[in-house]
Amino acid sequence: MPIEILMPALSPTMEEGTLARWLVKEGDTVNSGDVMAEIETDKATMEFEAVDEGVVGKIIIAEGTEGVAVNTPIAVLLEDGESADDIGSAPAAPATETPKASDAATEVSAPAAAETAAPAAPVKDGDRVFASPLARRIAKDKGLDLSAIKGSGPKGRIVKADVENAQPGAKPAAASAAPAPAQSTAQAAATGPSTDAVLKTYADREYEEVALDGMRKTIAARLTEAKQSVPHFYLRRDIELDALLKFRSQLNKSLESRGVKLSVNDFIIKACALALQQVPDANAVWAGDRVLSLKPSDVAVAVAIEGGLFTPVLKDAEMKSLSALSAEMKDLATRARDRKLAPHEYVGGSFAISNLGMFGIDNFDAIINPPHAAILAVGAGAKKPVVGEDGEIKVATVMSTTLSVDHRVIDGALGANLLNAIKDNLENPVMMLA
Repeated sequence: MPIEILMPALSPTMEEGTLARWLVKEGDTVNSGDVMAEIETDKATMEFEAVDEGVVGKIIIAEGTEGVAVNTPIAVLLEDGESADDIGSAPAAPATETPKASDAATEVSAPAAAETAAPAAPVKDGDRVFASPLARRIAKDKGLDLSAIKGSGPKGRIVKADVENAQPGAKPAAASAAPAPAQSTAQAAATGPSTDAVLKTYADREYEEVALDGMRKTIAARLTEAKQSVPHFYLRRDIELDALLKFRSQLNKSLESRGVKLSVNDFIIKACALALQQVPDANAVWAGDRVLSLKPSDVAVAVAIEGGLFTPVLKDAEMKSLSALSAEMKDLATRARDRKLAPHEYVGGSFAISNLGMFGIDNFDAIINPPHAAILAVGAGAKKPVVGEDGEIKVATVMSTTLSVDHRVIDGALGANLLNAIKDNLENPVMMLA
């Protein structure tokens, strides 16, 4: 039977995407693993590979189409011996956008195709059941329900041997009714006056409407949810940087022959990673009805790009040298700005850093990115008068930091210990190499 190709969820936060470019056309033969299209997600442009083999019988969604919800049919694949006449009435593209809200760990399910749609692949537990054309044919002849068969092929694909060894049995119970569609991303993020009310207010003023792209919609929804649902509290410390700046200068002279130049941000990443090891109870994430206490220090760092931001994650940061962290961060930041990061490179972590010091910002409060338990907001280092241990006033380079903390995971004293550990590491940078 014809196989529907569905819009895939190519990133954990993807709710809809843009079908940027088809790399196949109707009549082309494709094999499993062949790249069929380029799809723009809320984070990047990624290649979409075929899972089944067959002939492209119909392209449903034209390239350049925006707002295609995850699991929407985008093409129909014909199996061996089938023709375009077997497709029947192809499913129509959705007339309106109906994306569903989700979080970083939840992929979105789409509404079922219309009754007039081309026959879909069997469904098991909300996922498509992937089987080879030969396996489907044998299963049909033997009267087997593919959704009740466990596949032994790549990625659980059902192959010939699986259906030959299977015995006819009772069909699985029908799936329960699908839940009502969730609010759209834009609705979930909406606060304050309605769109109509705002348009009416500015009806006599000159303006230009700017449509929200996928990344901006995701940022709006997730951070609105975070600010509303995460009980933030804030801890602030000033950190003296003179010892670090002197040590950094010495290291950079030594590393010049290797083409390595450490930034203050590299030291901040290392200091936070070590602090999470020194205060292990703070190295945790909120998991709905429990807390996950992590062993490695996986530190996310906010990177501004045009129209939004990424938070690539440096995994096992406590184990890496300053030069290794510097090289990895430069690579991640470059690919983030080009939107070339893979999902596993910006998902995860327990702690984040947002540094606006290079923009001259003295201090600010950052919003936690769930499920992280904390984020460190870093301001610019500036010369300020301070009182030394001997009571004398001196001039020092001082950097203001604010630690935003999720009170469900980290209490006040624990958060204070974490921020104090970060401060100690930065003010005694040699200790970070011990």
